[in-house]
Amino acid sequence: MPGSSLWLIPPTSHPLHGIISQLVSEQLPSSFPDLTGPAFAPHMTLTSNIPPAVYGDAPQAWLDSIPWPATRDVQVRLEDVRTEDTFFRRCYIRVAFEGVRSIAGLARARGVNGEETIGNKTEKWLEEWRSAFGPHVSLIYGENPIDEARLQEIVKLVKSKGVSLAGSDSGSQEELNGWEGGVIWLVPTDKPVADWKPIATKTL
Repeated sequence: MPGSSLWLIPPTSHPLHGIISQLVSEQLPSSFPDLTGPAFAPHMTLTSNIPPAVYGDAPQAWLDSIPWPATRDVQVRLEDVRTEDTFFRRCYIRVAFEGVRSIAGLARARGVNGEETIGNKTEKWLEEWRSAFGPHVSLIYGENPIDEARLQEIVKLVKSKGVSLAGSDSGSQEELNGWEGGVIWLVPTDKPVADWKPIATKTL
């Protein structure tokens, strides 16, 4: 994946941080070894393809200079589990768009589009992003297709760990259907997945 990415990580104190981490690194690989690829930190990608020249040799200062939304204005709500025929979207939990629109838009504006705030270029990108695949929390990176039967097995495993999905659960546990705020990571994603580590972080 070219350039760097901005990720939104669940707060370390939130139950979903540990639950998603274990699903990605332990439970999904042990249950579906033929489907799963490399493990990664739990995250929702805000934007990618950020040229390293944007932050230069001062990534933390650049990240700190961005006027990120307040914690209460960033609402990650988990909707349903999906699969696509793409390595980095092999299996993921779709996230409701409106709760993360402002933070993803600002990330794109500052990181890629050269805008101070969400301008026309970023508004256009937001609509394209939303219609293409939109915000999501990845569960599996992998080469092999996932059919409907196996997707339902994955859904069952995810829900068995306490994750509430708005698209399928009535009366779901509010605490486990998403999170508020989080930690932003700046990650050079032009490296192998095993080397995806943050070079700057910002707690909302």
